[in-house]
Amino acid sequence: MGIEKLTNKEEKQQKIVEMFDDIASTYDLANRVLSMGIDIQWRKKGCDKAFEILGKDKLTQITDVATGTGDLLIYWKEQAAKNGVEIEKYVGIDPSVGMLEVARKKVDFATFIEGKAQELPIEDESTDVISISYGIRNVVDRVEALQEFHRALKPDGIVVILEFTKQERRGVLDKVVDFGMKNILPRIGGLISKNYEAYKYLPDSIEEFLTTKMLSDELESVGFEMKYTKSFSMGISTLLVAQKK
Repeated sequence: MGIEKLTNKEEKQQKIVEMFDDIASTYDLANRVLSMGIDIQWRKKGCDKAFEILGKDKLTQITDVATGTGDLLIYWKEQAAKNGVEIEKYVGIDPSVGMLEVARKKVDFATFIEGKAQELPIEDESTDVISISYGIRNVVDRVEALQEFHRALKPDGIVVILEFTKQERRGVLDKVVDFGMKNILPRIGGLISKNYEAYKYLPDSIEEFLTTKMLSDELESVGFEMKYTKSFSMGISTLLVAQKK
C-alpha cells in the first residue's frame, strides 16, 4: 500500500521512517545528483540568516531535527566559523536508525539521538536554534512538532525550515518543473536507491503539503514571529526563518 493511501497517523509515520531506513545508504548521493548540488547553497543561506537574526557570537546549542545523514550540521559548523559564531554543542535528532548510522560515521562533532519531531528528547528552552531541512512535510502531526520546537527553543530562539512547499503553477516553465518532479526525479532516485516508491513519494508529498503562507500561519499560531521567507529555483524550495516570541 502506498504511503499516501494510509489513513492511520502512526502507521503512516512508521511507513515513512521505514522508507528512509531503506534508502539511508544512498541518500546523500541521490540528493546531490537530483539537486545538482544547489541545495547546499539553500542550506547555507538558512544558517547565515539565523546567525544574522540572532546577532550573537556564542550559542549553547544548535539542534537539527529530521537530521537524516547529518548534512545540515556540517553546514551549520562551516557557516558558524565564517560568521565568527562559537557553538558549544551540535545535536541531530531523527526517527530513522538507518539514517543515524550514516550520520554518526560522517559527522564526528555532533551528538545524535533517535527521536521524533513531535517528541523532542531535549529539555525546555535548551537550544538556540532548531533546523529542519526537507523533513517537516514528513511529520504527520506537524503542528505538534512546531509546538515542540517552540518549547525546546530558548526565548528569542530561531527555527529554520527548508522545504518543498506547494506552489500554484500556471506557466510553461512551471509545467516543465512539474514534469521533472513527477517523472524524472522518481526514476533517477529509484535507480540510485533501488527504491522507486521512496522517490515517487517525494513529489506526491509536495502536492499534499502546504503553501508557504499556510506554513507561516502555522508557525505564527504556535507562538513564532516570521522573520524571513525566500523561494529558490523557480519555487522548488522555500526557506522560512521564524523567531520564538
